[in-house]
Amino acid sequence: MPESLYALALLACPLGMGAMMWMMMRGSRKPSEADSVAEQAELTALRARIVRLEAERIETRRPEEPVDSAPAAH
Repeated sequence: MPESLYALALLACPLGMGAMMWMMMRGSRKPSEADSVAEQAELTALRARIVRLEAERIETRRPEEPVDSAPAAH
């Protein structure tokens, strides 16, 4: 009986590692064409949003004040 427990303890680590690797491999799938199209649509929408936000920022930017070369007196 104790010999079988030693064998079980020795096999527990490699078997557990193999099971975890198998489960991780099952979870990683190749993206389908529909996923790729959806990602491209999302990227296009995000890029358009960036352009809109940059234009809005430029429109609302206040004119820069002139910079004095002398330090301000305190």
